[in-house]
Amino acid sequence: MDTNTILIGVGAIILGLIIGFIIAKMLEKNNASKLIKSAKKEANSILKEAKHEGESIKKDKILQAKEKFIELKSEHEKVILSRDKKIAESEKRARDKESQISSELAKNKKANQELEEKVKDYNHRLEFIDKRKQELDKLHKSQVQQLEVISQLSAEDAKEQLVESLKGEAKNDAMAYVQDKMEEAKMTAQQEAKKIIINTIQRVGTEEAIDNCVSVFNIESDDIKGRIIGREGRNIRAIESATGVEIIVDDTPEAIILSCFDPVRREIARLSLHKLVTDGRIHPARIEEIVKKTTKQIDQEIIEVGKRTVIDLGIHGLNPELIKVIGRMKYRSSYGQNLLQHSREVAKLCGVMAAELGINPKLAKRAGLLHDIGKVPDAESDMETPHAILGMKWAEKHGEKPEVCNAIGAHHDEIEMTSLLSPIVQVCDAISGARPGARRQVLDSYIQRLKDLEDIAFGFSGVKKAYAIQAGRELRVIVESEKVSDEKAGQLSFEISQKIQTDMTYPGQVKVTVIRETRAVNIAK
Repeated sequence: MDTNTILIGVGAIILGLIIGFIIAKMLEKNNASKLIKSAKKEANSILKEAKHEGESIKKDKILQAKEKFIELKSEHEKVILSRDKKIAESEKRARDKESQISSELAKNKKANQELEEKVKDYNHRLEFIDKRKQELDKLHKSQVQQLEVISQLSAEDAKEQLVESLKGEAKNDAMAYVQDKMEEAKMTAQQEAKKIIINTIQRVGTEEAIDNCVSVFNIESDDIKGRIIGREGRNIRAIESATGVEIIVDDTPEAIILSCFDPVRREIARLSLHKLVTDGRIHPARIEEIVKKTTKQIDQEIIEVGKRTVIDLGIHGLNPELIKVIGRMKYRSSYGQNLLQHSREVAKLCGVMAAELGINPKLAKRAGLLHDIGKVPDAESDMETPHAILGMKWAEKHGEKPEVCNAIGAHHDEIEMTSLLSPIVQVCDAISGARPGARRQVLDSYIQRLKDLEDIAFGFSGVKKAYAIQAGRELRVIVESEKVSDEKAGQLSFEISQKIQTDMTYPGQVKVTVIRETRAVNIAK
């Protein structure tokens, strides 16, 4: 093929493409014009609808605005009417007030005129009274002068004599009245005190003393005695060594006696023997094991007894150490009286008596229960310290209130009483310990001991009288002031206390008080 033919072919292709492009453009133009026409139609229809909706919305808004305007206008008219009404009422009140004020002013004016007339009349009367007074004064002076001449006394002297006589009469009357009232108060106080004490004693049940220094262990047959003694007495020696209790095996049928001053050790020995006899295995190793277990059991029982006691009495917030001390009271006795029973009894008595006197009964019960805790020995306790002082120190150490501590320390007069609880505890302690059957103490030996105390005091020169009081806990010695000086009184007290300490056997402590009294007596005739 030649070049012309190729050019012609290429030109034909290009021409065809151009024609096709022109035809496509014409077709697109026709389609676009159709689309534009349809869009215009839709736009016109949308505009018509929008205008229609706008007109309807405009009409609605206009109607709403008119309704709101009418509503606001009615409310405004109501407000204006109420204001007008209030203004009219205020104007009416103001007019009424003005008329009232004018009427009051008229009344006041009339009253002022009447008052002025009364003042003038009053002044006139005062002038008349002054004149009469001057005349009476002159007359009184003349009469006084005449009386002075007749009685030969001046007016001042007569006045003094009259005042002195009136003072003497008033003083005598006052002293007689005071004396009568004091006597009446004493009689009433004694009656009330007796009534309270009797009611307290009647309302508290008591128990007889049952404690002693021995316990009896009952056995089924005498064959068991041999097993308890053991070969060559090794079992009984092991029991005595482990418990510290003396075991007496004699001819008493079906009984073994346990003797010890310490009730805790005695109870440990009794329970240990009971376990050993029940178990049947009795030998030294088994004895030591049982005694250790029983000791722990007793310690736990002491705590439980203390807890039950404070719960029964309604006492709360007590220190655990004090609860243990209360539990140990079960195994202590004082003059044969069980210490726990005595303390419970004193607590109940204190509660009843405090309630009768209008004092806190719970605090009184607390003080009554703890008043003898110093009698329970402790490893760290000083045996020479009185039990009341020792108990007070323990109570202070474990956070008890000052009233309770003072009641514990003062119930035997070792310290001064500073609260009303102290005399209540002292009285209730005496009631519990002094009643018949409370304590195992032979009356003859008790009386003889008091006589011996007084006889020791009478053995010294210058002693006038001697009294053993507080159940023999205190000896009061009255000396002759001419023979015994103040310095010698202190020396005499020391010598008497040393004599009692060396010559007598007694429980607790004895306080020796020497009293020297000087009297000056004259007789008016």
